[in-house]
Amino acid sequence: MTTMGKTKRICTLLLRLLAFGATLSATIVMATSHETVSLFAVSFEAKYSDIPAFRYFVIANAVVSIYGFFVLFLPSESLLWRLVVALDLVFTLLLSSSISAALAIAQVGKKGNSSAGWLPICGQVPKYCDQARGALACGFIGLVIYLLLLLYSIHTVLNPLLLQRT
Repeated sequence: MTTMGKTKRICTLLLRLLAFGATLSATIVMATSHETVSLFAVSFEAKYSDIPAFRYFVIANAVVSIYGFFVLFLPSESLLWRLVVALDLVFTLLLSSSISAALAIAQVGKKGNSSAGWLPICGQVPKYCDQARGALACGFIGLVIYLLLLLYSIHTVLNPLLLQRT
């Protein structure tokens, strides 16, 4: 492997390690988000598992974390890198959809929806909302890194195929 090839491999490995860290962090932070408050002698608990969009976010980030962990150990000479391009696309889209759903719910939690009569809850459970915000930030960083990896993978793995003459 040339010096340029080693440099590209190290950069890719670093990006994949950062993506793994971001998606794993998003999973852990969101999965541990909860807060119990008492209002007018009634106690209630806000937790991620009560909201389907947040559960989807946790599951999607966990799946992508597991995938990212296994790809870290894939040899650079493996023919499976062509499959990785397709899987990077699938998991980038999965992250995108889960973050979109979770952001929509987080916005309702923060601002409410006067048309639907939904009140904002972040004033009552600020710790929970801060954790959800942190998890969404980590998830978004993971999404951006996966998008960069996808573009890089398309360029390096598929570009030689496009340059070959038949």
